[in-house]
Amino acid sequence: MLVVATPPHLLLDTTRLLFNLQYVNQISQDIAGCLDPRAIAQQVTTALVEQLGCILARLWLVEPNQTQLRLVASQGLYTHLDGEFALVPMGAYKVGKIAQNRVSFLSNRLADEPWVKDRDWAIANGIQGFAGYPLATSQRVVGVLATFSQAPLAPEFLEVLQILCMTTTVALEGAIQAQRPVPKAPTLDATPLSEQLAALLAPSRLILMGTEQPLAPPVIYAFLQAAEILNQVQCNYCRLVYGEQSVSLEAIAAIPPTDKSHLPTDLAHQFRALQFMATGWGGQLETPMEADATVVKLLLTMPYHTTLKNPLSEREREVMTLLAQGRRDRDIAHTLFISESTVKFHINNSLSKLQAKNRYQGVYQAAIHGCI
Repeated sequence: MLVVATPPHLLLDTTRLLFNLQYVNQISQDIAGCLDPRAIAQQVTTALVEQLGCILARLWLVEPNQTQLRLVASQGLYTHLDGEFALVPMGAYKVGKIAQNRVSFLSNRLADEPWVKDRDWAIANGIQGFAGYPLATSQRVVGVLATFSQAPLAPEFLEVLQILCMTTTVALEGAIQAQRPVPKAPTLDATPLSEQLAALLAPSRLILMGTEQPLAPPVIYAFLQAAEILNQVQCNYCRLVYGEQSVSLEAIAAIPPTDKSHLPTDLAHQFRALQFMATGWGGQLETPMEADATVVKLLLTMPYHTTLKNPLSEREREVMTLLAQGRRDRDIAHTLFISESTVKFHINNSLSKLQAKNRYQGVYQAAIHGCI
C-alpha cells in the first residue's frame, strides 16, 4: 500500500501546530552554534521545503555595504543562486521593500498580487501562498526569508514561521559577527612606552616615575589599550610608575555627562576585555568607582616578564576550537566522544570565563586572547 505523507501545513489545526513546532525546534538545534551564514541559510531553506511542505524557499543576506541583498540559499522549485534575483537592491522588488521597511508580507493569492512580475509563473506552478519576513535585530536587518506554497498558508503555519525567522536571525547575526575580521593590535615599536602614552593622551599630562625598562609586547599592548579607553573619557590625571617587579598605570577620569549613573555599556565592555587580557598575562586591572559615580579610577599593573595564563582547560580549548570551525554541538560531541550536554556545559563554562554573552563573542574573545 502506498502511503503519501501529508505536508504539515495541510494537517488539522492542532496537529499541524504540534508538527510545525517540533520541526522548528529541530531546525533550531541544527543551526545552533553554526558560524557559517550560508550553511545556516541552506539548512533553513532545505527544512522549509523538505519538512514544512513549501514548494520554494529562498534566503537573501544584506551585503556589508547595506545597499543590496544577495541570494545565498534556494531550495525546492529552484536551487540556483544566479539569475534575476541573485542581487536585489535595497527597496527594489518585494524582497528589497521587505528589507528596507522591515515589514512582513503575506498573501494566499500570489497570482493576483500587482507586484508579482510573472503572474503566469505563479499560475503554471500552482503557487498560492507567499510569506516574506525580514530577518532583523533591533539594530539592523540581516536578510530576508521568502517561502512559496501551493496551498494557502494557514495562520498557525505563519505563527510558527515567525518563530523560525526569529531563531534564524539570531543564528545568522552570531555567524556574521564571528566572521568579521579581528581588529589588529596597535603597532608596537621601539619608542618608550611613556612617549607612546603621552602621544595618545595628549590632552592629559602624563607623569613618569622610575626608570623605564624594556617591556614584553603584550605588556605594551595592554597599556596602549588602556590609553585608547581613557581617550573616550575626560582623563584628568595619569601616572606611569616603574617599580621593582612591575609597571603600573594610574589614571583618574570623568565619566561622560550623558549618563553619570554608571559607565557607558561600550566602555564597561572594554574595561572587562582589558581586565581579561591583563589577568591572562599575569597582571591585574582595578577600576573602583567614586561614590558620586562621576569619576572612575584606573589602576593597571603588569609584570615585566609575562607568561600567558590560559583560563580555559584543555577540554574547553578543544570544544571552543571546534566551535570556531563552525561545528554543531552534536558534531563536537561525536568528535570528542562526549555527550551533547557535556559539550554545552564546557561551552557555557568557557563563556563565563571569557566574559562573553554568547557563542560568537566567546569564539572572538578566545581567538584574540590566544586561548584557541
